[in-house]
Amino acid sequence: MTIDLAKVEATLLAAADAAAAHTLPLFRTPLAVDNKYTIGFDPVTEADRGAETAIRAIIAEHFPDHAIIGEEWGTTGESDYTWIIDPVDGTRAFISGAPVWGTLIGFAYQGVAIAGIMSQPFIGETFLAVPGRATYRRSDVTSPIRTSGQTDLAQAKVASTAPRLFDTPQLKAKWQAVEAATRLHRFGLDCYGYALVAAGHIDLAIEPHLNTYDIAALVPIIREAGGAISCWDGSEPTAGGNVIAAASPELLEKALALVNAA
Repeated sequence: MTIDLAKVEATLLAAADAAAAHTLPLFRTPLAVDNKYTIGFDPVTEADRGAETAIRAIIAEHFPDHAIIGEEWGTTGESDYTWIIDPVDGTRAFISGAPVWGTLIGFAYQGVAIAGIMSQPFIGETFLAVPGRATYRRSDVTSPIRTSGQTDLAQAKVASTAPRLFDTPQLKAKWQAVEAATRLHRFGLDCYGYALVAAGHIDLAIEPHLNTYDIAALVPIIREAGGAISCWDGSEPTAGGNVIAAASPELLEKALALVNAA
């Protein structure tokens, strides 16, 4: 791999700033909400579409030969290097006025995310990872982040977006096993829950049915902060699937054993 990682980092930051210029003016306003689903509810707004357009423009300016995968505008280009975008992860939170949504931009090489950013511009927080480090920035102060290092399932604090996502008897049984084995459970955090794992405040995040744009940016943030993340079968999670992020490799191993036994 030959890539200018400083340029990748600068592009992640510039793209997140460009997205914020579209999302922040619309947050907590009566904007129109469209539904992607014929049955059920998968909201999308002008903020999602405009932010992704802005992110794509920044990436194309700096890395015109790279591929891009975005939730709103699909896949463009072919390359070993891929940028993976969720302009507003947590649109339900966004339209509810809750500041736990975020802009996710991941950078992958040959299918594995190696750099990424989670930006929450309303609070003014940025979680960023490049090879060798994970950092947290707020109010122009940047500091390294580390997971809690928790290894004990019984003491673990767990995040998941919603129990309804465990929508089959088998998946429900897996969630119930996790719930029974762990200490505290928080819902509705979307990408923010994974950022809190990286920052040492939550110990596990577990979810089924993730798309690549839901998780790719968060994979390097978890790993570079000292955590571990995989699909439930132990495979690489960058492409999405059923995912667990943990504060330590030991905790991930125990969580995987738990869900696969349930």
